Amino acid sequence: MRLKVLGGTGAWPDAGQACSGYLVEHAGFRLLLDPGYATAPQLLRWVRPEQVDAVYVTHGHPDHCADLNPLLRARALRDDPPPALPLYAPHGALDVVLALDRPGMLDAAYHRHDFEPGDSLTIGPFEARTWLLPHSKPNAGVRLEADGVVLAFTGDTGPSPHLKELAQDADVLIADSSYVDEVPEDERGTLFTAREAGRLATEAGVRRLVLAHVMPETDVMAALQAASAGFAGLIEVASIGLEVTVDAAAR
Repeated sequence: MRLKVLGGTGAWPDAGQACSGYLVEHAGFRLLLDPGYATAPQLLRWVRPEQVDAVYVTHGHPDHCADLNPLLRARALRDDPPPALPLYAPHGALDVVLALDRPGMLDAAYHRHDFEPGDSLTIGPFEARTWLLPHSKPNAGVRLEADGVVLAFTGDTGPSPHLKELAQDADVLIADSSYVDEVPEDERGTLFTAREAGRLATEAGVRRLVLAHVMPETDVMAALQAASAGFAGLIEVASIGLEVTVDAAAR
């Protein structure tokens, strides 16, 4: 399984950055996770629009789904459009982004697979388990497994007893790390910190931790230090171009 980071900034893309976006490849299948602001240009550096096989969106905030619109336009507005792109998201999460264009313009470009967080899904070669995690919109954290390799992605979340189950023994955990040590009071319970992500990684027996959704003004080195206080394994920040490859046989 191979992960390529298209962006990992929270809320809005700072200069030269992109918000959440992750391309996960296995057995020739390409799954796009959370195409947030400014991720489409990064995606198209690596693959053509028609080479994306499915999209999974954790929740409906635009920093996690806004660039689904240009991806669908790039597939639909051509002389030889590819088959409809399967879209997996919680019920209603994509309503706004899919309504950005005139009615019907992109309808043939996608096929919706709305689900309830907590459902299990099969997406190409991936067996996906989902959990409803606390956020200001319903957020479906996801655990992807294929050929014995596990990638867990929290999306945006506050503390939850479900996080350990989602991350248990994962080869890679992409964890919301919006802040270093403390979430502002008005967002408390809906977002996570790098320090909490480090503790979670240890409690769940994670092999590799990727800090995601780091707010633009957050000190990245401080976030890494906070996470390392609770986790002795490999820690990286979700930055454009980061690649992670995991082979179960090579562990």
